[in-house]
Amino acid sequence: MIKSKIASVFVLGLLVSNVMFGQSKQAIQKPNIVIIYTDDQGYGDVGALNPEAKFKTPNMDKIANEGIIFTDGHSSDAVCTPSRYSLLTGRYSWRTSLKENVLHADGPCLIEKDRMTIGSLLQANGYQTAMVGKWHLQMEFVGERGKDRDWSKPFKEGPIEHGFDYFFGIAASMNYGILTYLENDRVLEAPNLWTKKKMDVTPRTYRMTPPYQDHRDRGFVEVAPSFNDELVLETLANKAVEYIDEASKQGKPFFLYLPLTSPHLPHATHPDFQGKSDCGNYGDFMQETDYRVGQVLDALQANGIKDNTLVIFSSDNGAESNYIYQRDTYNHYSNLIFKGGKRDIYEGGHRVPFLMRWPKTIKAGGVVNTPVSQTDYLATIADIVGAKLPDTAAEDSYSLYNYMKNPTSELDKDRPVIHHSFTGHFAIRQGQWKLNMLRGSGGSLEPVIFEPKAGEAIYELYDMVNDPGETKNLYFEHPDIVKAMTKRISEIINTGRSTEGKSQPFVTHNWEQVTWMNLN
Repeated sequence: MIKSKIASVFVLGLLVSNVMFGQSKQAIQKPNIVIIYTDDQGYGDVGALNPEAKFKTPNMDKIANEGIIFTDGHSSDAVCTPSRYSLLTGRYSWRTSLKENVLHADGPCLIEKDRMTIGSLLQANGYQTAMVGKWHLQMEFVGERGKDRDWSKPFKEGPIEHGFDYFFGIAASMNYGILTYLENDRVLEAPNLWTKKKMDVTPRTYRMTPPYQDHRDRGFVEVAPSFNDELVLETLANKAVEYIDEASKQGKPFFLYLPLTSPHLPHATHPDFQGKSDCGNYGDFMQETDYRVGQVLDALQANGIKDNTLVIFSSDNGAESNYIYQRDTYNHYSNLIFKGGKRDIYEGGHRVPFLMRWPKTIKAGGVVNTPVSQTDYLATIADIVGAKLPDTAAEDSYSLYNYMKNPTSELDKDRPVIHHSFTGHFAIRQGQWKLNMLRGSGGSLEPVIFEPKAGEAIYELYDMVNDPGETKNLYFEHPDIVKAMTKRISEIINTGRSTEGKSQPFVTHNWEQVTWMNLN
C-alpha cells in the first residue's frame, strides 16, 4: 500500500518539481525532514539532558550529541491536542475555538480546511509527505459511537486532507478510543468491541488490554478485536522504517512526521523491554521508546541519507503527573529542576526536549539557550526550502535556521514565547522574564504563591535565568516589567499573530481566561 501510494505521488511530484525548480536534481538537494514527537516526555527523560536519569536513551542522546540542543525549548501548550495543532500550523491553538483541554478521537478536525501545515508547505515544494503515528486533532468517522457506525466507509478530516500523501496510525490517545489502525482514509479493522482503562500495578497508571466485550458500558471505548497496546510502538516504528526505505528510493525529498504514543498512558511496554530499566515500568517504556527512535535513525543511515536529513526530536508537553511517583520511588526527575508537569503553566508543563540533527548543516555539540517554541518549526522549514510564507499562515512561527547554522546567534533573543495550560491560562516569556497570568490554581499539582479572589487575575513574575525553578515571585518588585509584558501579550492576542505581518482573525467566544484585557 505504501509503495503504490509513493509511486503515484512521485509521478505527480516530479512534474511539480520540474516546474518549480527547473530540474528534479535541485529538489533532491533539499534535506529530508523527520519530526519525531513523543507524548508526555519530560525534559529530564533524555540522558543527554539529565545525566542522572534512571534509564538509558542512547538514540535520543545521539541526536543531541550529533546535533544541537535548544535548552529553553517549549511545546506551545501543556497538553496534547493544542501542541499538535501548533507544531503543524505554526499558530497558537488558543486562537481557535479550543480555549482549554483537548479534543476527542472523533469529530471535526481542529486544523481549518485551508490552513497551511508543514505537510502542505512541503507538498507545494516538491516533497513527498507522510505521517505515521497518533493524530489527536479529531477526524470524522461515519455514524455515532455505539449506534450506527459504518467502519467500511472512509473517514474525513484526517492527515491526508491536511498535507500528507500517506498516513498510518491511530486516531488519538489510547484512552480516547477508536483503537484500531488507520491507513490513509480507511479503517483497517472495525473497532466493534469495547474496552476501558484497567488499573496497572503502578499507582495512577492503567492499561487498555483484553479481554474486550461486545457491548458498551459507561467509560468504555471502541476497540478492534486484534488491537494490542503493547505492540503499538513496534508497529509504528516498523511502518516508519518501511516508509523511509521506500521514500528514499523515489528521487525526491521526503517529510515524515512521526508522533509516537509513548510515554503517554497506558504504559504498554513491549515484552522485550519489560524489567530492563532502573525506573520501573515507566523507565522500561522510555527505553523501548528510545529503541524505536533508534530504528528510525538506523534506517536513515542504512539508506545513505543521514547527512542530508534534518531530524527534529521533541515532546508535546511535560511528564504526566506520575512523575512524582518516579521521583519519590526511583529518584528519577522527569522534569529535572522545573516546577510542575503536564497540564501546568509552570515550566515542567511545557519545557521539553528540543533537539535537532542535520550533519550537512548543523555542527555537532551546538547549544542554544534562547527561548523557542514548536510553533517555530513551520517558519524554520519554510526558510530551509526557500518558501515565502503568506500573512495567513504561521502567525506565531519564527525561523530557527540561523541558530542551526550558528548557535551563538543573538537573533530574536527577546522574541516573545507564549505558554498555555490545560485550563486555558497563559504565561508570556520574553528574555529572562516569565509572567504567569493565573486564575485559581492554573491546573498545577504544586501550590501557587497566593490565592486570587473569585474571577480575579493573579500574576507571578519569575527571573528564569536566575530562578528556573520558579521559586521566587518578583511580581511586586517589578511592576514596570509586569505592565510591559501584560501589554505585549495583549497585543499578541489582539492582532492574531506574534510575528510581523497583517493582523489575522481569531475566535473570541467563550474565552474566560483573558480577564486582564478587552478583546477588540
